[in-house]
Amino acid sequence: MQTLATALLQGLKDHGAREMFGIPGDFVLPLFRVIEESEILPYFTLSHEPAVGFAADAAARYHAGLGVAVVTYGAGAFNVVNAVAGAYAERSPVVVVAGAPGARERSSGLLLHHQARSVDTQLAVFKEITCDQAVLNDPATAPQEIARVLRSARERALPVYIELPRDMVEAKVARVPVLPRRSADPDALAECADEVMALLGRASSPVLVVDVEVRRYGIEALLATLARRLGLPVVTTFMGRGLLQQAPDVLRGTYLGSAGDPAVTRLVEDADALLLLGVILCDTNFALSEKRFDWRRTVLAIDRGVRIGHHAYPDLPIEDLVEALLARAGSEAAARPRALPPFEAYPRGLAADEATLTPTDIATAVNDLFDRHGTMPMTADIGDCLFTAMEIDNSALAAPGYYAGMGFGVPAGIGVAAATGLRPLILVGDGAFQMTGWELGNCRRYGLDPIVVVFNNCSWEMLRVFQPESRFNDLSDWNFAAAAPALGGHGERVSTRRGLADALERAVARRGVFTLIEAMIPRGVTSKTLARFVSGLKTARDRQ
Repeated sequence: MQTLATALLQGLKDHGAREMFGIPGDFVLPLFRVIEESEILPYFTLSHEPAVGFAADAAARYHAGLGVAVVTYGAGAFNVVNAVAGAYAERSPVVVVAGAPGARERSSGLLLHHQARSVDTQLAVFKEITCDQAVLNDPATAPQEIARVLRSARERALPVYIELPRDMVEAKVARVPVLPRRSADPDALAECADEVMALLGRASSPVLVVDVEVRRYGIEALLATLARRLGLPVVTTFMGRGLLQQAPDVLRGTYLGSAGDPAVTRLVEDADALLLLGVILCDTNFALSEKRFDWRRTVLAIDRGVRIGHHAYPDLPIEDLVEALLARAGSEAAARPRALPPFEAYPRGLAADEATLTPTDIATAVNDLFDRHGTMPMTADIGDCLFTAMEIDNSALAAPGYYAGMGFGVPAGIGVAAATGLRPLILVGDGAFQMTGWELGNCRRYGLDPIVVVFNNCSWEMLRVFQPESRFNDLSDWNFAAAAPALGGHGERVSTRRGLADALERAVARRGVFTLIEAMIPRGVTSKTLARFVSGLKTARDRQ
């Protein structure tokens, strides 16, 4: 027997969690003591709960495991709601562990501090943005409840919620079991795989499109092998950018509809069979498509289900489908040769002159930097910094491409650094930096040294492109670079291409502290990709 807190932490580790992010508070203090003293999982405390959620989300995305966010009751848990909602929308398995009042407090007859409408309002809220929940108020059932919820997170790649009353932390319980993975029905799997292969066999120009679930379930290498055996070109969605970094031979680029590379757009929209694996059918992925899906020639595998035309195969995991297709695909040597378009080219060769900066200049400078020093994992916030990332080499990327919540980039970069031990490149706009950029002050405690590029146009530029007449898009100049030393890092403000190239080179050489490069960009200047996206979106809306 062990304490419930210890069993929970060990259960998280056994299910794939590698670290935890959190902020202590009164109802979760007893658990934090166990977290600190047991050393079962390393933990990182940040400054505000939204950042805790973003960091846990990014950690889960990068190591294809569970992200863990530990927060207190009420004020802490409600603060993390937006980040968890984003993780739900983008299919990231974040485990929210929330402290809660004990049984005696619940029955006192008094309203409890941090309580909203009722003591259980918090649980009700999280039921809307998680796929499974457990309240650990019974020592006899707690281990099985934890195991059930953690299996749900792993199988569905969605957030879950675990509530731990503070008077239950020391309760004696059995070990948390690791429940067996639920596989597909063999007959249904065989029928589904045969139908997919028949569809591909009839096609002359099939295409494989991949999105976030491919990373969540750790099947990128398998998909690359499948693509080679079947002679399939592969493209990522906007949200799936950064996938298959290790398979440049099969990856043709990122599909952005009318905003993207014309060769990639034609490849997808002229295909006579589409295999959509882990793809979220959302507006940011497909709003700019000139064509609508012909479901008779489309396979969609997501959320443990497969749709082929009008046939549906429920409870069929994507991993099982890929394995079954591989078994039917023969060898790579026997693959049908196909004429593939060249991989889309990204800008290189920045002119290191005194010209003012544009977002595309930043992409070019980063590509040049990667050529000299190797690629870096990246995180990006929403806004033109994310569209600029589409012009950077296909390095690993975490960003809120669909949910589009601001404030993700900096805490996500901290999460990636903590989870992987790698040095990330963070792209963030000045508006988003105002929200969560100050979390960089926590890097010094943990020895993290990300490189942060702030796109500072003193503007909510992403909003301006849709509504340019509004004066509320204008922001003040906060001079973020000047604040960096107070946060324990190094800051530089640059406004020319030469200044940016030199600052990036110095940043790579500087280790041990974060580097913030504040890139000053004139208002109204956007990346080429964002300009095409906005034009295409307006055209698409006019068609409706």
